[in-house]
Amino acid sequence: MIRFILQAVVTALGLWLAAYIVPGVAFTQTGSLIAAAVLLGIVNAVVRPILVILTFPLTVVTFGLFLLVVNAATIGLVASVLGGFEVDGLWAGVGAAIVTGLVSWVAGSAIPDESRRRD
Repeated sequence: MIRFILQAVVTALGLWLAAYIVPGVAFTQTGSLIAAAVLLGIVNAVVRPILVILTFPLTVVTFGLFLLVVNAATIGLVASVLGGFEVDGLWAGVGAAIVTGLVSWVAGSAIPDESRRRD
């Protein structure tokens, strides 16, 4: 549970940075940003694996770059369901996916994963 909360905080930070950097990504209040981060975590756990399996041939042909479109689609899905969080178009979604992915990658490398630790 702590790991999910920590991941939601990192995702919220990534979405906030994406709203600051990427034109077309915006949120109206902090509560909608936190809700978007939690909902994005749930969508990434449930919907994203299905999308990855369905688009696997296209992902192979594009050498993995189509995963950016899949990530943008999940962010767009969250924005369409949740009021107060807006993503205007595919390129804004791709930009948000890149920024959020980079923030998650940096935070993941800085925060040790206790489940992968070998003692």
